[in-house]
Amino acid sequence: MGYLYLSLAIVTEVVGTSALHASQGFTRLRPGIIAIVAYGVSLYMLSLVLKTIPVGVAYAIWSGVGISLIVIIGAILFDQHPDIPAIIGIVMIMTGVVIINMFSKNVGH
Repeated sequence: MGYLYLSLAIVTEVVGTSALHASQGFTRLRPGIIAIVAYGVSLYMLSLVLKTIPVGVAYAIWSGVGISLIVIIGAILFDQHPDIPAIIGIVMIMTGVVIINMFSKNVGH
């Protein structure tokens, strides 16, 4: 269940961040409310993850995958295209997430 909760935490965090951008500094009510609710759900899901996955590993995966998804969404929805150094950095983050998942003995214990 840890990875299901982690996936839900990541998705709702990405929804929250996208809505936060759309809220334009909380000047738009609907996206602002969506952001607050999505972040709340994300943190609750992350708290469930921490019952089965160590906090450092869970947070690394949560933030790394979230960052990568937000960059993709930013490019598609908000016309915010990353430059080469940003792309290299994101690839490095995702490489770290893969290494954690493939080789860490702490994942899922």
